[in-house]
Amino acid sequence: MLCLSSEQEPPDMQCEHLHPGRPGGSLIEDVRRGLLDSPRSIPCKYLYDEHGSKLFERICETREYYQTRTESGLLNDACTSIIETSQPEQLLELGSGNSSKIHVLLDSCRKLNLDCSYMPLDICEQAVTDACRILQHKYSWLEIRPMVGDYIHSLSSLASAPGRRLYVFLGGTIGNLEGPERQCFFAELLAAMNPGDWLLLGADREKDPTILNAAYNDSAGYTARFNLNVLNVLNRELRADFQVEQFRHQAAYNTRLKHIEIHLVSQQAQRVSLQEMKADVHLHEGEKILTEISRKFTYQGLNELLEQHQLQVAHHFQPDNQYFSLVLARYSP
Repeated sequence: MLCLSSEQEPPDMQCEHLHPGRPGGSLIEDVRRGLLDSPRSIPCKYLYDEHGSKLFERICETREYYQTRTESGLLNDACTSIIETSQPEQLLELGSGNSSKIHVLLDSCRKLNLDCSYMPLDICEQAVTDACRILQHKYSWLEIRPMVGDYIHSLSSLASAPGRRLYVFLGGTIGNLEGPERQCFFAELLAAMNPGDWLLLGADREKDPTILNAAYNDSAGYTARFNLNVLNVLNRELRADFQVEQFRHQAAYNTRLKHIEIHLVSQQAQRVSLQEMKADVHLHEGEKILTEISRKFTYQGLNELLEQHQLQVAHHFQPDNQYFSLVLARYSP
């Protein structure tokens, strides 16, 4: 894993490590398949080591990045309706990060006298344990089962348990998954779900490209630093020798494909050694490494995506400007 747990972690904060339920998902496999081939790519999950997670929190506070505050507003307005409808006995958050968004749902559970446990799942163990300590202090009644793993490959390895689950997948992260990866995610999700379980999904919407481009090129430069940090992850985990200053951040909206494309661009011809893999990467000047895509959806497109995976939409919340969607859907195979 990219983040190590605290040496002084109390026993009740030990994380359960989920193992991939299907081939793929390791850093070496992903780098061999993406970075050593052309066109070059690095999966966006590796952006979120401990330092990257902190940088992303700063991104969410920027003026240009509307997604977090818009989604939070929707959650605040809809939380009671979401909990009353889904009646969860377990909240399972995918890509939980610092778990900041789950508080409003837990507050609603407490207000409605609903006994509910919480299961955060993230690739960064330090982020999970830090968040759980805060939650335990605030919600002394809450049973927490922290988990570390890759939700694209590991969800089906979750042990089934009695009780209705509400799976929470926020932040527009569904937009980072395309093609086979998105199909893999839904296959894993449905393998973990029981009939009657619920999914709460946050997704970004199509809008003026000027607004989208500004959101991924904030004036404070946090998104650029966040993107470039993935090279530090490879340097640390694969004993690579990327010179971060020899790359620049690039993000732009692709109007044809309806998604943001984020790249690292090599500023000069260079050779990078990946000692852990006994491999070299030869980059020419201007060559791009894709680190993330972020698809933007329509209202109808989101409903259709969920329904084709046997998830029946109960509520579809959106703000007046239609910038973002929060969708609650029930698994009905």
